[in-house]
Amino acid sequence: MNRRTFLATASASVFAAMLPASAFALSDAQAKNLVDRAVADINKVISSGNSLSGMIRDFERIFVTYADVPVIARSALGADARRATSAQLSAYTKAFQGYIARKYGKRFEEFVGGQIEVQGARRVKSFHEVQTVAKLRGEAPFAVNFLVSDKSGKPRFFDMIIEGISLRLSEKEEIGAMLDRRKGDIDLLTQDLKKAG
Repeated sequence: MNRRTFLATASASVFAAMLPASAFALSDAQAKNLVDRAVADINKVISSGNSLSGMIRDFERIFVTYADVPVIARSALGADARRATSAQLSAYTKAFQGYIARKYGKRFEEFVGGQIEVQGARRVKSFHEVQTVAKLRGEAPFAVNFLVSDKSGKPRFFDMIIEGISLRLSEKEEIGAMLDRRKGDIDLLTQDLKKAG
């Protein structure tokens, strides 16, 4: 069993403990309201006419406002999060949010002239799924679903499912590969994340 396989297996139990719980009895309406506001802000960015760098800055603000960034960042780091100091985890999380903003914010150019529409919400186990549809010029509409919880004390989304692909799981694989290339050095990973995306 190599390091990646071992950590993937070990991280399953770690993430299970981080999965959102329904401690605050979040309703479908509250989950939908969160995504309504996030989508309204995203649509403003799409139609703003700002430069790409400006749109990326706006997207990072939106991500921090509406996403449970610490949960997403820890999930992407997997079992390695357990051996990180609080200072390392804080620095990594800050670098991770910038990396996500650059990586996904660059796609805003594809959305210019289009929009995202919220369709509805439903409870799924201990969280809520809010369905949206992205409509881009010259392309068939596609689904973007937000998974929402209030485990952190406020409604926040902890994953986006884009055409059936989980942002959280995709980034877990990507961050894991980056960490492997740095022989497990979290500080080096953090430094590289500041420039990645």
